Order: sequence, then structure tokens, then C-alpha cells
Amino acid sequence: MIETMAFKIANQIKRIVPDHPASVPVLKYALALILNASMIILLTLFASFFTGRMVEAATILVAFALLRQVSGGIHLKTGMACVLVTSVAFTYISCISLNNGLTNLFNGIALILVLCFAPSRIEKQSRIPVRFYPLLRLLSSLLICTNFVIGSSVVAVAFLLQSLTLIRGRR
Repeated sequence: MIETMAFKIANQIKRIVPDHPASVPVLKYALALILNASMIILLTLFASFFTGRMVEAATILVAFALLRQVSGGIHLKTGMACVLVTSVAFTYISCISLNNGLTNLFNGIALILVLCFAPSRIEKQSRIPVRFYPLLRLLSSLLICTNFVIGSSVVAVAFLLQSLTLIRGRR
């Protein structure tokens, strides 16, 4: 669905501006990313409105996205699967409240996973040279360490969830 919408919009852009330097596939890719992120944000905030946890949901959206940008992670097969799984997970996580001990435990597990696996699966998603991957691992680790100070339980769960997406399965 997202890919189809992106394709239709990309074709429309090319019809209106035929001399635009971007090809339809490039436009489609960029539009799919924008549509995907927008739908996740809107659906998560909409659902969290009904749970009364909009602040927590917004916090999760930001924390997860920041860690995702510097650490990478698994991608689902379709944009719509990503939207649905992510929105449901974020809405559910926004309702979780952990004590300080569990918050620190989740932060610690996320930190270990990031140190072992980050960055993961960014080779085809990024133009960042491999020589900078240790810096991405460091940034990921520092980001998680900030939550040892902040102590947000929803951020700890979001970081743990994102860190789990870094693990590569057997091929």
C-alpha cells in the first residue's frame, strides 16, 4: 500500500515536472520513507490519544528513531508491515511503567546489544563509510547511557526493542 502510494505520487511528480533530475524509482524510494514515517507517527499518536499516553508515545517515537539512525536494525518486508508493527509496539510500550531497577536492567541489556551488534544492516541503507562504524557504535552507546541519567522506563523499553533489531539471525 505505501509502496503503491509512493509510486503513484512519484509518477505524478514526473508528469508535472518531467525535467526533474530524480528518476521515478528515486522519488518513489524517498516518498515511501516519508509516508512510512508519517504513518507511524500519526497512527501511534492517534492510538496513544485514547490510552492517555501521548507524551510517552512521543518520547518513544523520538528515542527509538534517534537510536535507529545511529545503530541500524532489521527491516520488515513491506512498509505497511513496518507501520502496523511499529505503531502497535510503540502504543503498547507507552503504557509500560518500570521501576528503577528494571529500567537500569533494560538500559544495560540494550547497551550490551549495541556494543556487540551496532551498527547493523546499514550497508544498503546509508552512505556512511565503514570506517565510521565504530563512531556509530559509540554514539549508540552514549545515547543509551543518557537514559541511565534520565531514568525513563519507556525510553529503556524503546532502546531495548531497537537494540534487539540489531541481532542478525543465522543464514
